[in-house]
Amino acid sequence: MGNDIVDTPESWEVVASRTPFEGAKTAVRSDQVRMPDSSVVRRDYQVHPGSVCVLAIDEEQRVLVLKQFRHPVRHRLWELPAGLLDVPGENPLHAAQRELYEEAHAKAGDWRVLADFFTSPGGSDEAVRIFLARDLAEAEGKRYEVSEEEADMEIARVPLADLVGGVLAGELHNPGLVTGVLALAAALASEGGIEALRPALAPWPARPYEA
Repeated sequence: MGNDIVDTPESWEVVASRTPFEGAKTAVRSDQVRMPDSSVVRRDYQVHPGSVCVLAIDEEQRVLVLKQFRHPVRHRLWELPAGLLDVPGENPLHAAQRELYEEAHAKAGDWRVLADFFTSPGGSDEAVRIFLARDLAEAEGKRYEVSEEEADMEIARVPLADLVGGVLAGELHNPGLVTGVLALAAALASEGGIEALRPALAPWPARPYEA
């Protein structure tokens, strides 16, 4: 970017820290943080391994989406194929390719980084990388056996323009899908187009990995 509007890393002193809850994949951390005025305040937040999403689009400009029940918000949400970075330092491209195979039994010949974001920076350290996947084909071999919420998923291919319309109408709410479809619409409308997107192995400071 040619200006100063860039997020910058910064860390304030943590006087004390504890983890009052540890779940299967995430935890809750409670930090005592020293403020600029030297006061110390408590900040509680979810500790998260990070996630990847895949915006897979076919030659007809249709996006592969899944409808899945999400208990915390009591909704079935249309989402992009997505999953956790299960292994610390895991290459996010490999994780994205795995999720596209497991959730949609698909593979892609062209991968780019579409967008990076923090889901809820006031209450979680979760970082998400959204990949754009093109040149889609059905994956080889048997379908991956799904369970729990994933066993009840619907799969569809929806025109990108319809998803953009649904986001702007307040009908679609998943943050990965909202960010992904709007980012792709913006990329397609930009001067450089998709070719200007970052390569699939672009650095990701929020979740460093070995390429």
